[in-house]
Amino acid sequence: MPSYSYRTIKSPSQGSFKEKGSRFLSFAYPVDTDGAIQIHLDQIRREYFDARHHCYAWMLGPEKKQFKAVDDGEPGHSAGDPILGQIRSHDLTQILIVVVRYFGGIKLGVGGLIKAYREAAADAIRNASIIEEEVVVNGTLTYPFDKTSDVMRMIKDFQVQLIEQSYNTNCVLTIGVPLRNQLLLLDRISQLNIPKHCVEFVKH
Repeated sequence: MPSYSYRTIKSPSQGSFKEKGSRFLSFAYPVDTDGAIQIHLDQIRREYFDARHHCYAWMLGPEKKQFKAVDDGEPGHSAGDPILGQIRSHDLTQILIVVVRYFGGIKLGVGGLIKAYREAAADAIRNASIIEEEVVVNGTLTYPFDKTSDVMRMIKDFQVQLIEQSYNTNCVLTIGVPLRNQLLLLDRISQLNIPKHCVEFVKH
């Protein structure tokens, strides 16, 4: 079954955790591309250049198949994985969480690090506004001008986003369609006697 919606955060949020003198500052960002992730990582590294570690995890895609966890010098699986675990336990995607550590002089051990990074990530999530977003698939629809009123009614009925439109011999619309409505929309298009080759969706 495809995912018709997903949970993410509405806007950036912050959190923190302290343990035996070490400070863990956490930052959560809504993201949708590798490029956006890198921008936030570069910004954190510049702003908190004096921190001992910049550990992070991210998850992308409604199906949650793209993800990464980075320990940044901490013992293996003691930082990135606990952060990623919080993303998973809250069923989130399209999200990056970075936890910056300022060392307090006392070693925490692997168990202590796992707890600290987990709690810091959890605090950033607690301070975030979690929202549910529709999965949208983009495409193009080409139709004769005399079908305009029917097409506009269909767009309203199926919550279609109008991204771009142009008019020449035919009308061409670039649209965004909620994935849950895609098959119903295709059925309505066929009822309007618009040939199948006149609608094309980007593969998702």
